[in-house]
Amino acid sequence: MLPCLLLSASLALGQTLSPGTGSSPQPGVLPPGNPATSPRTTGADTQPAAALPAATADNPQSPSPSSKDQNGSSNGKNSDCKEAETPVQGCFTKRFLAGYPILIQWFPECFGKKPEESSEDEPEKPRRALPAPFDSPPFPSGEYQGYPLVGVPYSDTAYPLMQAVYGCPWGDEIKDSRVKVYGWVNASGNFSTAKNSNMPDSYWIVPNRFELDQLLLRVEREVDSVQTDHIDVGFRSTLLYGIDYRYMTAGGWFSDQLLDHNRLYGADPTEQYIDVYFPGVAQGMIVRVGRWIACPDIETQFSPDNYLGTHSILFTFDTYTQTGVMATFMLNKNWTVQACIQAGTDMAPWYQGAIPTGMFGVRWVSSDNNDSIYTCLNDINDAKFRTFIVNGQLAGHDNFNYIVSTWQHRFWKEFFTKTEGYFMWQRDAYVGGTPSIGPVQSFGGGGGLGAFIPGTTLTYGVVNYTEYQLSKKDFISVRNEWWRDVDGERSGFPGVYTSHTIGLTHNFSSVFQVRPEIGYYRNWTEPAFDLGTKHGIWIYGFDATLRF
Repeated sequence: MLPCLLLSASLALGQTLSPGTGSSPQPGVLPPGNPATSPRTTGADTQPAAALPAATADNPQSPSPSSKDQNGSSNGKNSDCKEAETPVQGCFTKRFLAGYPILIQWFPECFGKKPEESSEDEPEKPRRALPAPFDSPPFPSGEYQGYPLVGVPYSDTAYPLMQAVYGCPWGDEIKDSRVKVYGWVNASGNFSTAKNSNMPDSYWIVPNRFELDQLLLRVEREVDSVQTDHIDVGFRSTLLYGIDYRYMTAGGWFSDQLLDHNRLYGADPTEQYIDVYFPGVAQGMIVRVGRWIACPDIETQFSPDNYLGTHSILFTFDTYTQTGVMATFMLNKNWTVQACIQAGTDMAPWYQGAIPTGMFGVRWVSSDNNDSIYTCLNDINDAKFRTFIVNGQLAGHDNFNYIVSTWQHRFWKEFFTKTEGYFMWQRDAYVGGTPSIGPVQSFGGGGGLGAFIPGTTLTYGVVNYTEYQLSKKDFISVRNEWWRDVDGERSGFPGVYTSHTIGLTHNFSSVFQVRPEIGYYRNWTEPAFDLGTKHGIWIYGFDATLRF
C-alpha cells in the first residue's frame, strides 16, 4: 500500500511541478536486543558539493578518495548515479526515471540519451581528515568506524529523486541549499532450516518467506566541516517502515507498536537530529541534539550501509539508538574524542524508563592510514534494569552498560579486516531483556517479562568482518563471531553462540544492489533457535535494495 501511495504521489508531483517539456525466547519472551527493544550503528547518502577554499596553513585541506562515512554519507567522487552531465528534459516523472541507468539502457529513445559512464578521473574533494582508506563504491563506507566525522567532506551524490528535483525551475537554489530528500526500498527472502522463527538472529526473522525489510525516506542537510571560517547547521530526519522497525524501536518513540502489540510490521522515526558545527573549537566540533544511531559497531541499522543483509548476534543485542546531546571533537588528523548525555539505551527522555546516561568515545587512526581503533564506554549509568507498570502489567526496559571497541586493519585498499568486541553488564535483569507485553507470535517476541535474574549478569563476545573487493561493483564478505550470554539476559537463552557467514555484494549500479549470503548460527549450550527447539540453523537468502 505505502509503495503504491509513494508512486502515485510522484506521478502527481510530476504533473504539478513540471512545466511540460523544457524545464530543466523462550517462546513468549522478547529478547532484549531482540525485536522488542533492541538497539544498534552507523545510514547512507549524499549532498551537493559547495565551493571550498584552497588549502592553506590555517585551513589545511588535502584531497582524498571517494567514500562514505559510517553513517552512510558519500564523501568523494560521484558514482554512476551522479547528476547527469546532460540532463534529461521533460516532466518530473521522466527526469526521476532517468536516474535509473537500466531504463535508459532499455529505452534510450524515451530519454534521448545513453546511460552516463562514471568517470575514472574525477577530481578528489578537499578534506582536513586523513584520506578515506577504502573505495566507496563498491564498499558501503569508505571511512573507518566513528561518526560524525569532522574534516570529511559532505556527500554530493544525487539519487533519482533529487536529480529530478534539480531539473525544476528552482533546482539550482535547492542544490545550493544542500537539503536533500532520498531513500530506498529493501526486501529480502530466505530459506532456513527453522520452521517458525530465525531468532535470536536478527532482521531476517521470519523463515522461508519474502518480506519488506525497509522502506525508508530521509530529509537531510549535512554540515560542511571541511571549511573553517563559519559555523554551519545541518539536520537529518529518517522515517522507516518494514519488519526491521523492531530493531530500531526505542521506548517513547512510537514504541507501542512493538512493546505493547508485538507487530511484525511497523514504522519508526529512527533519526531525528540537528547538527551544529563549530570550526573554532579544537580542529572542529560537531554538537548533535536529538535521536541518532548509536556510534560504535561495524554493522549499522540501515540496509545499504552493511556488508551483509543479516547481522551478527553480537550486533543484535547492543544499543541501536540514543536520544540526547553529543559533542564530537577533532583534535588532529589522528585523534577524535566524543562525549554525550542521553536518556539510556533505546529510550527517549520522556519514556518512563529513561535515566541520565553517559557515553565517551575515542577514535584513533594511524598516520599511515592502515589501522584504526575506536573505543566507546557506552551507556554508562547504574546499569539496573528498569521496571514499571504498563496497562496494569509489570513491564520494563533494558539498561545494560558496556564497553565496546573495534580494531580495523587495511592490508591494501581492496582487502581489509575489522574486529569488534564488547563486555556488557546489567543488574537485576530479566531473561530475554526488554519485553513486549503483546501476544506471543510465531516469529518470536511477546508474552511479557521473562524470569528474574538477581545480581549482576554478563554478556560478551567478538565478531570479525573480512572484506575483499573483486571489482568496482563487487566484493565478498566473511563474518565470524563468538558470543556468550551468561544468563540469557539478552537473547532469552543462556549459552555460547557462534555464527559463520559468507556473502557477495553486487552493485548493478549505485541505485540497485543485490546481496546473496549463507550462514550457520548455533548455541552450543542449549536449544535457542526456532523458539528454543534447535541448537543451530542454516540460513540462505538474499536481499535487494533500490534507491530513490
